[in-house]
Amino acid sequence: MSRTGRRAGLFCLALILLLLANATRLQVFQGKSLNENAANQRTVIARYSQPRGNILVAGEAVTGSKKTGGTLAYQRTYTDGAFYAPVTGFSSQTYGNTLIEGVEDRILTGQDSRLSTNPVWDAISRAPVPGGNVFTTINPRVQRAAFQGLGGKRGAVAAIEPATGRILALASAPSYDPNGITGTGPATVADWTRLNADSTQPMLNRALRQTYPPGSTFKVVTLAAALQYGLYSGIDVPTNSPDPYTPKDTDHAITNESASDACTNATLAYALQVSCNTVFGKVGVDVGAQNMVRMAEAFGFNQSLQTIPVAVARSNFDTDLTSQALLALSSIGQYDTAATPLEMAEVAAAVANNGTLMQPRLLDKVTRSDGATVQSFGNRSFSRPFSAGVAAQIQQAMVGVVDSGTGTSAQIPGVVVGGKTGTAQNGVGNSGVPYAWFISYAKPSATAVSPVAVAVVIEDSDANRADVSGGGLAAPIAKAVMQAVLSG
Repeated sequence: MSRTGRRAGLFCLALILLLLANATRLQVFQGKSLNENAANQRTVIARYSQPRGNILVAGEAVTGSKKTGGTLAYQRTYTDGAFYAPVTGFSSQTYGNTLIEGVEDRILTGQDSRLSTNPVWDAISRAPVPGGNVFTTINPRVQRAAFQGLGGKRGAVAAIEPATGRILALASAPSYDPNGITGTGPATVADWTRLNADSTQPMLNRALRQTYPPGSTFKVVTLAAALQYGLYSGIDVPTNSPDPYTPKDTDHAITNESASDACTNATLAYALQVSCNTVFGKVGVDVGAQNMVRMAEAFGFNQSLQTIPVAVARSNFDTDLTSQALLALSSIGQYDTAATPLEMAEVAAAVANNGTLMQPRLLDKVTRSDGATVQSFGNRSFSRPFSAGVAAQIQQAMVGVVDSGTGTSAQIPGVVVGGKTGTAQNGVGNSGVPYAWFISYAKPSATAVSPVAVAVVIEDSDANRADVSGGGLAAPIAKAVMQAVLSG
């Protein structure tokens, strides 16, 4: 071979080696950053090149996909979108993903490696893997009862199966239809802008992401602390509580809604039945800050990273209560005490489940497109805040609230119902319309396992202040939700 030929061959070899080196650099060392670069449309196009997997309720898909005829070939659709939005969230080609659509995105888009039936061939061929499906724990009949109960009222409902932690309903009102924001273009942007400008915040998930002062519903936690830590031997023991009650480090007295002296030296059972602030404020102080924090956290308060697997806002009970006055207020669900509706449903569920609080969960399983199970989600215990004996006494006290106390509008003939009303402060100096709460559980008989625990909160700014009460506004909604479970 001539010298010129050899030089040409070596030059070509060098070019080939440089090309290989550059390809290696791009694919191995810069591949991840290039794939994640916002300017790289290939990843986006690939994401929407096939139908998205579905989210299912009671075995039926509440989501779908439709052809767009554009570069992004498939767009998400929703059946009864507003009805299930607090559960599914949304998947948008413009604005991303939220709730289940967000946390299970890799399953739904087919990117999760567990979905592949032939991982080696799929890696070589780069053939798209069909999206998997996500099965929720939601009961459609219970979800419908929750939304119908809320009607036009602003608020939220959470319902749990106490023995398993399975979430049966998550309703947040007002809601929104995610169908309007799943695509691209001016119409999508206009709908997104409208939803975000709405003063009623329809895209806020009030059941999971909004905290409220729980008011008198928190007295169930204080009652549990008093019994579990031995402050009182039972719910029928007089509490030696004055009316009004003034903690030692303040001259501001805690009073009751009623002007009578019925709360003076009341028993715990009667105090819960008529919701005595004075009794439970004093009980919280007598239990002590350390034990109140301990009990609140056993119920799930102060969790910073709770997931179901969707992230849940942190419910708060102050851990630095050196003031008796603030401890008393915190113990009746005021001051800095704040809870999501899901958290207060957990409180009712722990009572109904004889002292064991199960970890709430929103998913049953995820599957491949052919139905093969990829992952199942089992029941897990979160804590045991109190003994079965204490639970029995709290149940008795909560049944008294519904039978002859502030929660009579939750009564269901032939069914054992326990509950607690709450009317919580809102605004500076309690100047706003209070929030109306009700937490409850129901079971067919005194010895049966309870199939449902519920929390309802109403933040209805259009109501007259005198008309706002947990028993008047929230309890009938909880009743409808409980009936939906029991009728199934």
